[in-house]
Amino acid sequence: MKIVGLSGSKVGSKTRTAMNYTVKALSENYPEAEVTLIDLAEYEVQFSDGRNYKEYEGNTKYIAQTIMEADAIIIGTPVFQASIPATLKNIFDLLPVNAFRDKVVSMLVTAGTPKHYLIAEQQLKPILAYMKAQIVQTYVFIEEKDFHRKEIVNDDVLFRIDRLVEDTILLTETYTKIRKGKEEKYDF
Repeated sequence: MKIVGLSGSKVGSKTRTAMNYTVKALSENYPEAEVTLIDLAEYEVQFSDGRNYKEYEGNTKYIAQTIMEADAIIIGTPVFQASIPATLKNIFDLLPVNAFRDKVVSMLVTAGTPKHYLIAEQQLKPILAYMKAQIVQTYVFIEEKDFHRKEIVNDDVLFRIDRLVEDTILLTETYTKIRKGKEEKYDF
C-alpha cells in the first residue's frame, strides 16, 4: 500500500510538524505501508497551465506522479486568510479531474484560531469529492494552542492523529478489497 503525506504549504512549521507525527504513526503502526512525505516547502513546483501532469518535468512531475500512484493520501494544510494555501490548490489544479478515483484521502488542518474549523468542510471536501476521492469523513483540526516549540503538546490531538492514520489504512484496505471483489465478479 502506497501512502503519500502531503504537507501543503511553503511557509510555517505547524503543518509540517503535524505531518511528521502522522508519518511517524504510519511507519510505527503499519511498517508494511510504503510512506512518502512530500513537503511543498522543499520543492519548486510549476503553476498549472492546463497540460497533462505527465508533461511536466522535475519536481512538478515527481509530485504529480507520486500522488497519482498512491493508494491513499493524507493532506496537511494550514489555513491562511480563511482559505487553503495557493500551493496546495495548485497541486489539485495540476492533476486530472479523476485523480483521486479509488484513492482514500484524509485531512489534517492547522489554524491559528478555532474560527477556521470548517475550512476542511467548505473548501477541501468539495474539491476532493469533485476529484472522486473516497474521503475519510473525520479530520484532525489543530489550533495554535496545541503547539509549543514545534511540538504538539495536546494528547487529544495526538490521539486523533493516530485515529486518522488508522481510519485511512482501514478504509484503504476495505476499498481495495471491494474493488478486487468487483473485478473478480465481472472478469470474464
